Amino acid sequence: MHITQLNRECLLHLFSFLDKNSRKNLAKTCHKLLEVFQDPLLWSLLNFHSPVELKKDNFLLGPALKHLSICWYSERVKVCNIEDWMKNSLQKDFCKRHENTVSDFLLDVCNRCPNLLSLTLSGCGHVTDDCILQLLKNCPNLKSLRLENCVQITDHTLEAVTLHGASLRTLHVDFCRNVTQAGLDRVREKCPSVMLRAERSANMIPDSKPEKKLMLEKASRKLVQL
Repeated sequence: MHITQLNRECLLHLFSFLDKNSRKNLAKTCHKLLEVFQDPLLWSLLNFHSPVELKKDNFLLGPALKHLSICWYSERVKVCNIEDWMKNSLQKDFCKRHENTVSDFLLDVCNRCPNLLSLTLSGCGHVTDDCILQLLKNCPNLKSLRLENCVQITDHTLEAVTLHGASLRTLHVDFCRNVTQAGLDRVREKCPSVMLRAERSANMIPDSKPEKKLMLEKASRKLVQL
């Protein structure tokens, strides 16, 4: 029996065991398998591990998407997770291109995936407050939001959670160095049903703060003198 003789339900089940690239390669073999690849029901879960993957054509965004994960910790991306004043011009340009890629992708998610239930953005230094605000507005069923080590996230995101996160039950902002204790307390006050995790967030040195830069430079000079 040839694979194309299976009914659509069976083919969808088989496709569900494959990663994005394998699905795309299989879809190139015949028209029937291409139709299965393009079935929205196949795309309820998506995982990405590098910014390059967000620009590929090996996946589909649609109302069926329920769970989305964008996580990366590669050596090349680490330059986006350090203070802006420590980057050289090449690193800044590299980060800006990634930021645009991530922003454009998340805007597509806002427009095409209203039924999203969980979103994980871990180690992604390109995510901004505005991205999260738009996601919360356009994905009213979102229950889980994980933003570990998203260094651009500030109290504006926490405020957006209190205003637009009616369905939210889990919020992780661990290692988000630019949120404050006041912002975290506000979420706890306004959204008592939300399980909030913020390990090593409010007390960390924030990005792009000249006074912090000056303090660190003075400390470095003292160490050199010693």
